[in-house]
Amino acid sequence: MLEGPLWIWLTGLAVLLHVGLWGVLLSNLVYLWARSAPSVGTSPAVSICIPARNEAENLRRLLPSLLDQNYPDLEIIVWDDGSEDETWEVLQSFDAPSLTVAQGDGPPEGWIGKVHALYQCTRRASGDRYLFLDADTALTRSDALRRLVEQHEAAESCVSTGLPRLRGGAQLLVSLVPYALLTGLPWPLVPRTSLPGLSALNGQCWCVDASLYHTYEPHATLKNAVLEDVGIGRYLKAQGHPPVLLAITDLVSVHMYEDLRDAWQGFRKNAYLLLGGAPLPFLVTYGYFLLTWLVAPLLSLWLLASLYGLKALTDRVNGIPAAVALFAPLSFALGLILQFDSAVHHWTDRVTWKGRPVPSSQHASPPSVDASTEQA
Repeated sequence: MLEGPLWIWLTGLAVLLHVGLWGVLLSNLVYLWARSAPSVGTSPAVSICIPARNEAENLRRLLPSLLDQNYPDLEIIVWDDGSEDETWEVLQSFDAPSLTVAQGDGPPEGWIGKVHALYQCTRRASGDRYLFLDADTALTRSDALRRLVEQHEAAESCVSTGLPRLRGGAQLLVSLVPYALLTGLPWPLVPRTSLPGLSALNGQCWCVDASLYHTYEPHATLKNAVLEDVGIGRYLKAQGHPPVLLAITDLVSVHMYEDLRDAWQGFRKNAYLLLGGAPLPFLVTYGYFLLTWLVAPLLSLWLLASLYGLKALTDRVNGIPAAVALFAPLSFALGLILQFDSAVHHWTDRVTWKGRPVPSSQHASPPSVDASTEQA
């Protein structure tokens, strides 16, 4: 146990940080509670856009849940991004008039595969609202789309996102996703500040008015961004359209990874970029996580209890089994190791995902649309 001025200084700083974390979390929970909107009486035409690369098993879960929706005007568009498994065969096995499937050999030079796939989906979309879903998501009830769209229509912005309920394996690690989104960003302040950095978007599930989308073409603007969702959220906020967070945990689920190995490889490509994407901001942010996750619990039993409480509450909000929170210190230790491992892999240009190299920069190109990508 540390003693003396250093212990006092570190404990005071850790207490302030934990008070801030609790303040952000509780304000976000109140904010989400207020998102549950009554029916607005309209059902705009919706185009669901889905990128798919090696997603055969996930599509077998997702597509039936979409085709089961009792929504009056819905189209589903899936772009197969050069898959090497049975993705295309699975797509062709679904015979539904509302489903459009298309196939490419991979992204053009300068594009990230997922970004290009979503861009191609929007070239074929005709709805008034675009709902972007990852292939590993699923709608959990037949009225899920209607309820999600109602919340979007009632929101004070034309851009919305949400946090799906987590399913699948590696929950010790994956459960840090809702923890980060609910304690790391004060969502009530997103529309009340002009700072683009105080914004985010969850690429697993987000919705936008089609007219707004085509005004700014965010996927073309951020065509080479690894963290395209975060970038799009900040870009659209800078244009005066901050994202709002919807309460979708009971409407959408996501089966992110089967096991810890898959989760590690998936998060490795993103973690360094989420912590700044450059050595100095990474070290500063990593120091913050070291203090709040590792040092603070060693300074005081109250801070250890605080860390357990934060993790248990964010897990409960997302429907994660209560037993996962019992191993909160292990979750945070894995998170710290993963963040450092991600940094090393980015510094040495060794990040890959689904057989493709991942650029070690999150910066997007200037706004441009290459005519050769309009249709493929």
